[in-house]
Amino acid sequence: MNAQTLVDERGKLWLALAPLWLDREPGERDYAHMVTVIERHDLTLEQLEWIFRLELAPVLSRHQMSVAGTWQRFDDYQLMQQLVSHNLRLTGWRRKGWALFSGLTTLMTRHRWNELIERVAVARGEMPR
Repeated sequence: MNAQTLVDERGKLWLALAPLWLDREPGERDYAHMVTVIERHDLTLEQLEWIFRLELAPVLSRHQMSVAGTWQRFDDYQLMQQLVSHNLRLTGWRRKGWALFSGLTTLMTRHRWNELIERVAVARGEMPR
C-alpha cells in the first residue's frame, strides 16, 4: 500500500476521529460528524476498533503525552503526514507490538471511543440507546 492509497482510503476517517485525543470532551456535533464519516466507510465495529488501536492511537497518544502537545486542534496536514508514515511502517513485528501495547495507548480516550461506538451501533440499529 502506498501513501496516496492510505490517504484515499483512511484520510477522512482518521481526521474525523482525531478529536477524540484533544484536551476537551467531544460535543454532540463532534460525535454526529464522526458517526456520519464512519457510516460512509463500510467497516464493522471490530474493524473500527483495530483502526482505533493500531492506526490512530500510536500516533495520537503521543500528542496527549507531550508537554507541548496539540490540545485544541490538530494541523490536518501535519497529522496526516504522521498517520501515513506510521501506517506505512505498520507491518510484522511493529503491528504485533502496537497490538500488545494498545491498551496503554488507548487508555486516555477509551471512554470517548466507547461513547462513539455506542452511537454508531445505535445509528446502525444494532443496540437500543
